[in-house]
Amino acid sequence: MEELIKIDENIKNKIYVIRGKQVMLDRDLSDLYQTETRIFMQSIKRNIERFPENFMFQLTSEEFVNWKSQIVMSENDRKGLRRPPYAFTEQGVAMLTSVLKSNIAIQISISIMNAFVEMRHYLYDNRDIYRTLNYINNKISEHDEKLNEIFSYFNRKEKLFLNGTEYDSHSYVHSILKNGKKEIILIDPYADLELLDMIKDINASIVLIMKNKSLLSEKQINRFNKQYSNKLIVFKNDMFHDRYIILDRNTIYHLGASINHLGKRVFSITLLEDKIVKSDLLNFVKSIVG
Repeated sequence: MEELIKIDENIKNKIYVIRGKQVMLDRDLSDLYQTETRIFMQSIKRNIERFPENFMFQLTSEEFVNWKSQIVMSENDRKGLRRPPYAFTEQGVAMLTSVLKSNIAIQISISIMNAFVEMRHYLYDNRDIYRTLNYINNKISEHDEKLNEIFSYFNRKEKLFLNGTEYDSHSYVHSILKNGKKEIILIDPYADLELLDMIKDINASIVLIMKNKSLLSEKQINRFNKQYSNKLIVFKNDMFHDRYIILDRNTIYHLGASINHLGKRVFSITLLEDKIVKSDLLNFVKSIVG
């Protein structure tokens, strides 16, 4: 009797919910009935007409992988699982008594049926909690998907913008500028008022390198600095053809278009990673801005 009591305590941990049904697996049932899984299933298959699909079904490969990922088992147990196990519903377990007819089998079947009933009552009594947890889990999954989408958007090493993507391209460049902590060096030979509009809410100081015959006048630059606390320092140099954003003299982005042409043609923005290229560019920039 003590042995049966111990069995009763362990049965609940061997009941899983698969395909929305409470089930037990052949390997656990054979263990409870004190026989090998192979011999246990031979007895079932000799009486297969008694076990329709709503009594017994074999897990799919996907269900098998999902089940293995949710339980703790030894390496030997994992190696021994060469095929997806069979799952027995409550009706299937009840049918076992007509196949396994020993006294111990009858007692074990009664214990298993009692465990099914207890689990069913427990789930019913706590149905509101499970609905709430399921709702929370779904919301967390939705948020995780959105966060992953956002992170993948900003962690790309290269992003292509097609013609007509003016809003997205401006938004992306602005998000890059927001990552500057202390200093941002902007190299844009054709910078104009559109650049001033983009940097006005950036907290870091801005160093701008543009060509000598620039589109920005001294008057426009002075007006900007008067309102925004002299955070824009301008250098003129005709040596640059490409455009770059340098964050805190460390992270460098190459822009395939000037700020005032973002989204008007096809271009890309690339995060530079080659250490030699970054070092050469930074050294040249330092020779201009100090």
